[in-house]
Amino acid sequence: MSAFDYRNFDDRRQHSQNARAALLEKFKSRPSFDDPEMMAKAKHRQEVAQARDDRARERERVRVEAERKAAEEKRLREEAELKAQIEREEAAAAELAARKEAETAERKAQRDARYAARKAKVKIRR
Repeated sequence: MSAFDYRNFDDRRQHSQNARAALLEKFKSRPSFDDPEMMAKAKHRQEVAQARDDRARERERVRVEAERKAAEEKRLREEAELKAQIEREEAAAAELAARKEAETAERKAQRDARYAARKAKVKIRR
């Protein structure tokens, strides 16, 4: 069953009038905006809102600083990786050049040995 079981129209009308009167009394008993208590509450709410905004700005500043620091660290890491890669490539190029130089020297030595052998062979015939 409903909690609002009024038996007749007069009971419902009386209840409605009482509710309207209570609402009007509640509105009238509310202090005005220039009341010191209301001003103190408004000031307190404003201070709380200001503190909340300050904390939000501080969090944003810390977040931006952390992102900047992370980006700087990433840039430094990428630079170090690039430098290491360049050094590896230079070392590989130097090794390749040394190997080619050694092969050239070896071919020259073989050619000189063949030349010397021909000359020795010619000297033996004479």
